[in-house]
Amino acid sequence: MSGSPRRPRVLITNRVHPDTEAYLHRFCDPVLNPDSEPYSRNELLERCADVEGLMVFMNDHVDESFLEQCPKLEVISAALKGFDNFDLEAIRLRKIHFAYVPDLLTVPTAELTLGLMISLARNVPAGDDMIREQRFPGWRPLLYGTGLQGEQACIWGMGQVGQALASRLVACGMKVCYVDSQRLPEQREQEFGLQFADLAEALPNSRYLIPFVPLTPETLHMINREILEQLPPQAYLINCCRGSVVRESDVADLLESGWLQGYAADVFEMEDWALDTRPREVDPRLLAMKERTLFTPHLGSAVMRVRREISLQAARNLEAWFSGRS
Repeated sequence: MSGSPRRPRVLITNRVHPDTEAYLHRFCDPVLNPDSEPYSRNELLERCADVEGLMVFMNDHVDESFLEQCPKLEVISAALKGFDNFDLEAIRLRKIHFAYVPDLLTVPTAELTLGLMISLARNVPAGDDMIREQRFPGWRPLLYGTGLQGEQACIWGMGQVGQALASRLVACGMKVCYVDSQRLPEQREQEFGLQFADLAEALPNSRYLIPFVPLTPETLHMINREILEQLPPQAYLINCCRGSVVRESDVADLLESGWLQGYAADVFEMEDWALDTRPREVDPRLLAMKERTLFTPHLGSAVMRVRREISLQAARNLEAWFSGRS
């Protein structure tokens, strides 16, 4: 009797939920990372030497030098929506299949962006500190902030996440304009109450600037001093797309000068592994300005139900590939 077919060996670079582990065991021999810390690059390459499949996450970086160490690799399944940390051309040239999960992060990212806007502009972190440090004797005329109702937001990039955020901002009573290379259908604009504009028209009248674009050579550092100085004084910048869309040093300069009122971010330049010139830390000046900045550690997708479904979908993508090749 012949033995059962050899199951493919698949490396999972980051910890996943137990139900995803169970699903993987149905069709492959998974090499699982049980820890919340990622492997070092050397550890990762050692484990990749004999695998046919790879499930990658936001903190992974796959380029030509990486692929040279993976002679058996057939498929990469990304448990994320964006893929700017992965050299898709190098992957294609090696005839490695690449799959990603495009549709599950829209609402969680829009929700977090709205939460950062409200928390930063209404001084929520400073108020929390006041109470925890026993400096709150009762109401005082302090920590007056900026609300959303009646203010204008400019969303730069009106894709799925931009539209999801726009609907929520309009519900909060905001005026929303957007900048994009492609205009939405008129019916969609009317449905959301949106105004299409160019930068010269949108920026001088917007209290909030929110980019939602992928990281490409064209969008690298597109939010810089020149752009930010076109906003009205005391404006807010909120970044939940990719860190290097923003030049953090320019933001720090304009916060120090008082031109910008606040900056909130869920993403940072130091995370964009594919950029050799990326800084290795968040600008210390930004971290020091606690009353005018608000940061979260890439929580855009950090919803338990959503993260579970993302990893399960990435596992399904792997199963589909291995089922189809046999």
